Amino acid sequence: MKKVRLLLATLLLVFPLMMQAGDFTVGHKTFLLNGEPFVVKAAEVHYPRIPRPYWEHRIQMCKSLGMNTLCIYVFWNLHEPREGQFDFTGNSDVAEFCRLAQKNGMYVIVRPGPYVCAEWEMGGLPWWLLKKKDIRLREQDPYFMERVRIFEEKVAEQLAPLTIQNGGPIIMVQVENEYGSYGEDKAYIAEIRDCLRHLYGAKQTLFQCDWSSNFELNGLDDLVWTMNFGTGANIDEQFKRLKQLRPDAPLMCSEFWSGWFDKWGANHETRPAKDMVDGIEEMLSKNISFSLYMTHGGTSFGHWAGANSPGFAPDVTSYDYDAPINEYGGTTEKFFRLRKMMQKYSKEPLPAIPAPPAMMISIPPFELTERADIILGADSLVMNSPLLTMEEMGQGWGSMLYIATLPEITSESVLTLNECHDYAQVFVDTAYIGKIDRVRNEKSLRLPAVKKGQELRILVEAMGRINFGRAIKDYKGITESVTLTTEQDGHELSWNLKRWNIFTIPDNLATARRALDLAQRDSSSMFNFQSSIFKGSGYYRGYFTLKKTGDTFLNMEAWGKGQVYINGHAIGRFWSIGPQQTLYVPGCWLKKGKNEIIVLDVVGPSLQAYAPSITNALKLTSTRKIPSQRAPRSSSAASSAPSAASSAPSVTLSEVERSLSPSLFSQNHPELDKLNTEKSRLHNNPADCPDLNSATPVVEGQFAPGNGWQTIRFNGSKRGRFVAIQALSSQSEKPEVAIAELYVRDADGNRLSRESWTVEYADSEEINRGNFTGDKVFDLQESTYWQSARKSPLPHLLVIDLGSEQTISALDYLPRAESSAPGSIKNFKIFVY
Repeated sequence: MKKVRLLLATLLLVFPLMMQAGDFTVGHKTFLLNGEPFVVKAAEVHYPRIPRPYWEHRIQMCKSLGMNTLCIYVFWNLHEPREGQFDFTGNSDVAEFCRLAQKNGMYVIVRPGPYVCAEWEMGGLPWWLLKKKDIRLREQDPYFMERVRIFEEKVAEQLAPLTIQNGGPIIMVQVENEYGSYGEDKAYIAEIRDCLRHLYGAKQTLFQCDWSSNFELNGLDDLVWTMNFGTGANIDEQFKRLKQLRPDAPLMCSEFWSGWFDKWGANHETRPAKDMVDGIEEMLSKNISFSLYMTHGGTSFGHWAGANSPGFAPDVTSYDYDAPINEYGGTTEKFFRLRKMMQKYSKEPLPAIPAPPAMMISIPPFELTERADIILGADSLVMNSPLLTMEEMGQGWGSMLYIATLPEITSESVLTLNECHDYAQVFVDTAYIGKIDRVRNEKSLRLPAVKKGQELRILVEAMGRINFGRAIKDYKGITESVTLTTEQDGHELSWNLKRWNIFTIPDNLATARRALDLAQRDSSSMFNFQSSIFKGSGYYRGYFTLKKTGDTFLNMEAWGKGQVYINGHAIGRFWSIGPQQTLYVPGCWLKKGKNEIIVLDVVGPSLQAYAPSITNALKLTSTRKIPSQRAPRSSSAASSAPSAASSAPSVTLSEVERSLSPSLFSQNHPELDKLNTEKSRLHNNPADCPDLNSATPVVEGQFAPGNGWQTIRFNGSKRGRFVAIQALSSQSEKPEVAIAELYVRDADGNRLSRESWTVEYADSEEINRGNFTGDKVFDLQESTYWQSARKSPLPHLLVIDLGSEQTISALDYLPRAESSAPGSIKNFKIFVY
C-alpha cells in the first residue's frame, strides 16, 4: 500500500509537468513558442545578488514591467567554492529561483558559462583553478575542461528537468559568454556546445552572444546568434552584419545595457532613462527580442564583486547598475517610463506593481566596543619561505601578511613590490610607512634608514579578481618579487628579499569571530591603540537592538576599507574613497531584539567614527588631553580635546582608552555617488604634456564619419612608447570629441596587447556628467568612451603610454556606438615617440 501511495504521489508531481511540456524553436525571422511567434522580453536578474526571501518580489517587479522572461547567469564559483564541494542550497538554489519564475508565469533563459563576466569575482570562474599555475582558462586545457564538464553536469542535474520540453520554464541555454572579447577559438566553443547539448537534449535551443564587431570570430553555424549592446546604440548598425549573414533569422539583443557598473574611485554611472526606453521601443517595433541587462542589479554581497582591466579597477559592492528596479527593489524613473511604454506592446493590462517586502528604517549610532588586531585572524603560517601567492597558500579571499628581516641600510631606500595584488600597507616593525595601491598603479615607496634585524611587514588585502579579458588569471598577494634599492657612497645597492614568514588571514565570518573571541577571552592578547601591531587595522564587533526590522543602509564613510558581517551575513566591501558610502542591509537579514555586527577594517576607522566616544571620554576628564598615541594611526584624538580644568577629578589613561570605541549608524536611503579620493582622476598634469610643436606626426588626415571601426595605416613602421592622438576638429560643429576604443598594430599588422596601457596625458576629460576619462579607450568596452569636457575648445590631445617601446604600423579607432557617432573626430594628427 505504501508503494502505491508513493507511486500516486510521484505521478501527481510529474503528470502536470508532462501535461505542460512545450517547445521553443527558431522560425522565419521570429522565435516560436509552441509553434506561435514569440518576442522575448527578458529581464536580467542575478539570484545571488538578491536575498532569497526577496526573490519572488523581484520576479513580480519584472513581470509588472511587462517582461515575459527572466535571464540568469549561473555562477560556477558560487556553486563550487572548493574543488568538488557543490552547493545549490539557500541563496544558491538556482532551481528554486526558476520554479518561482514559472510560478509567476515567466520563462527563463539560462547562461551557465562556464565564464559569465557580470562584474563578478573572476567572471564566475573559481579561484582554486589558479592553484594549477600553468592552467589555460577558457581554452581546451585538459584540466580546465574536465572541471567544466563536472560543473555543467551538476548544474544540469538542477536545471535540465526544468526545460520547456520537460514542462519547465527554461526556453534557451547560452554557450559560453562574449568569447570574441577574449579570443578566437571555435574548437573550444564547440566543445562547450557539445557538452550542453548532451546535458539539455537535442531539442533545447542553444545560443551564443557577442558584440557586432566580433561575433563572427567564434560563431557556430548550428547556434542562434545574438548581439550585446547598450543604451543609445545605433540598433540598425548593430544588426547590420547579422542580417546580411542570416537574413531569415530572428534578431535578439541578449544584453541591452540599461546603465553601467561602478568602480571604486570613480563617479556613479548613469544612463538617460529616455534613451533606454527609446531603444527598447525601437526593438519591439521591429520585432526584435531583447534582454534588459540589468532590469534589477542587486548587490554583490560578501567578496563577490569583481574587477575590470586593463589596469586594475575593482567594482563596488552595489550592483545598482542604474537599472529600472534599483538595488533594493524599488521603482525609479526608468521603471515608470519603461512600464508605460511596455503597456503599448501588451494586449492585457500589466500586472500591478507589488508592494515592497520591507519598510525602510534607520538605526541610531551605536558603538562597536570589542576589537581584535587583524593578526589574530591568521589561520596558517609558512616560515623561511620564498614568496607565495594566496592561491599557493590555499586561500581564496582575504589578506596576507609577509614578514622579512631587513639588512642594515644607513640611508633612505626605495621599496618596490612587483605585481602586488592588490592593496598593501607597509610597516617597519610597528611603524607605518605607507601604502601601495594597485588601483593607482603604485609599485614603490620610500623607506627610512633601517637597522639590521628590523622587520619589514607587508599587509596585503586582495580585492575582487579581474572578471574580463585575458587578465582573469589574477593571482593575489605579492606575485613576483620585493626589492630594495639605495644609493650609498656613489654606488647603487640593491637587495631582492627572498625569505619570508607568511601568514594567511581569510576573509570569512568564522575567522572574524574567532579573532574577536580570542581577544575577549585573553585580555593580554587584546591589541589596543598603544600595543597593536597594525594600528587601527582589525576586527570590530558591536550590537544594536531593533523594535522593528526593515531594509536599511549602513553608513561606512567614517571607516577605512574592508568587509561587514551582520547576523552572520556577509554584507559586502566598503572603501572610504567612494563613490559608494553605504552598504545595503536587507531587512530579512535583521531581527527584532539584539543584532550582531562585525567590521573587518584593514585600514582602520577615521577620527570621525570615534566622535561619540571621544565626547564621552571628555566627560570623564578635564585635567588632561586624550593621549595622541592612543588614537588611530590616521589621526590624533588629542587634536580635538580641549585643555582640562585643573579642578576636575583625574582619570587613568586606561579608563580613557576603554571609553574610545568607533561607532556606526544606518540611514533609510543609499549614498552611491560621493567620492572622497585623495588624488584627482584627471590626467591633465602639465608636466606630462608632450611638446609636439616641432614634432612630425607619423600620419595626419581625416577620419570618416559614422559608426564602426576605422584603421589608419602609417607610412612604414614607427618605434616608440607613447602614442598621441591630436583631434583638430570634429565631424559636427561642437568642440567635444570622443573615442570609444583604440588599438595599435605591430609591424605585421597584429593588434598589440593593451594590458600595460595607461593614460599619460589628456588635455580634457568629462567627469562632471559621467566617467568619460581617457582610460575608457582601452577598457575593452565598446559602449564606454573618452570624451572631452563639455564646451572645452579644440584641439584636444590624448596620450597613451604603451608600457614599453613598441613597433607600430597602424592605429584602429572606434567612435561612439550611438547613431551618427556623436563626438567623432574629423581632422587628426597621430604622433609616436
